[in-house]
Amino acid sequence: MNPASHDFNGRLERESGRTRPALVAIDLGADSCRVSLLRWNEGQPEIQLVHRFPNGPIKEQNTLRWDIHRICNGIEEGLRACAELTPEGIAAIGVDGWAVDYVRLSPTGQILGNPFCYRDQRNIAAQKEVHARISPERLYELTGVQIVPINTLYQLYADNSHGISQNAKWITLPEFVLHHLGGKRVAEYTNATHCQLLDVENRTWCAEIFSATGLDLNAAPQVVSPGTGVGQLEGDLARLPAFRSTLLIAPACHDTASAIAGISLQGNDWAFISSGTWSLVGCILDAPCTHTAAGSSNFSNEGGVGGKINFLKIVNGMWMLQQCMAKWKSKGSTSTLAKLLDECATLPAPSFLVNVDDPQLLLTGNMPARINAQLEGAGQPAIKADAAMANLILHSLAARYAEVLRDLENVTGRKLTRLCIVGGGSKNALLNRLTQKATGLQIITGSIESSTIGNFAIQLAAMEKNYRADMGVTASAVAEWASVLASCPIVPAQLQVLSR
Repeated sequence: MNPASHDFNGRLERESGRTRPALVAIDLGADSCRVSLLRWNEGQPEIQLVHRFPNGPIKEQNTLRWDIHRICNGIEEGLRACAELTPEGIAAIGVDGWAVDYVRLSPTGQILGNPFCYRDQRNIAAQKEVHARISPERLYELTGVQIVPINTLYQLYADNSHGISQNAKWITLPEFVLHHLGGKRVAEYTNATHCQLLDVENRTWCAEIFSATGLDLNAAPQVVSPGTGVGQLEGDLARLPAFRSTLLIAPACHDTASAIAGISLQGNDWAFISSGTWSLVGCILDAPCTHTAAGSSNFSNEGGVGGKINFLKIVNGMWMLQQCMAKWKSKGSTSTLAKLLDECATLPAPSFLVNVDDPQLLLTGNMPARINAQLEGAGQPAIKADAAMANLILHSLAARYAEVLRDLENVTGRKLTRLCIVGGGSKNALLNRLTQKATGLQIITGSIESSTIGNFAIQLAAMEKNYRADMGVTASAVAEWASVLASCPIVPAQLQVLSR
């Protein structure tokens, strides 16, 4: 990983008499994108949610894609709103978001169509074809990454079926936003690990995988460490007074890595769940864990801040309930999530649980029918009542979390006593109670915007020069800033919602 572009000259110094400039954190979400502003009031941090706009995949010629131009327009609208609020100027912008999806670029740097969504069904066939070229066991040995069809490896391979040249350069979405704003084309380490193309030991692109699958190594971006500066804001935005000398920073571009960086707990007795559309369940390790038990349990060694490893498993999450509610709404239901959860709280535990990680439950479409198909396939009656279906989902998730956490203890040898839940799902009190009952662990709820907290903490550590050439920002400096920001409420400043 190349740290050459990291040069902040200690812009943020802890001097009581100095006014710190503001920072912006952009968090890309599959359901919504957020632009947040960190400012200082008499030396105390204040975080404002300046702009939030809805997001979601769109159907385009029988494929599932992201409207990348709409995403960029929403981000730029948020950045302009930030500029109006900050006469002191904005020192830097960092971007995190979901992993695995990417933009292909032409030789002149133009976008080659809307990027595919990881839920597109093309990945299923691509995964089978890739495994015919290189075995899942060998892939895990090389990358230490959980074998799931959403990984970038399978998506890049699937481009063959759409006539997209493997010579076309690509860049994952959070880094693309930085590139769009003026930064270099890079792959930040934490995000690159989720591609299933990075060597787990030397943290560089794995030539063996590229060769075996026919992917072009020259099309891949340069890998950089968390907290690396990738350039300066350019274009029309840079003409605004607040953005005249704004740096672009690659924080932990994978939103899960930023969310975990936003947790300030110490010790080895705790695990985390980054809970949202997906649930990422795991713990932090000092080094990769790729032995036989880790591989057979399909745990993922994903990059963390400060050279750490976020050792985790990807589990389905609130996606199932979100999809169910969308279907019920299309049939005339007006029930809110809060009302549905209140109804669930009065129901007994279901007598049968579903496999939440069934590939059919990861796809878009009629989720109640998909769940009932699994039930009927197991000889169980179909569920008709909305609350009963939601109750089944929540109990099944909690049971799956407990199963993964038991596997985590067995694989790592750790004895867990605490479980920190961050992200949007952390505010689901019923699911938290069910998880506590299923796991027996003390539940600690962190920020629902933990990715934003981590994003800012990494930017602050980077700009104070707490950066090492071999791993980027140091874990201790990020944790220190995360503890400062953890108690800082994120308040709406100027909420603007774009119409879908």
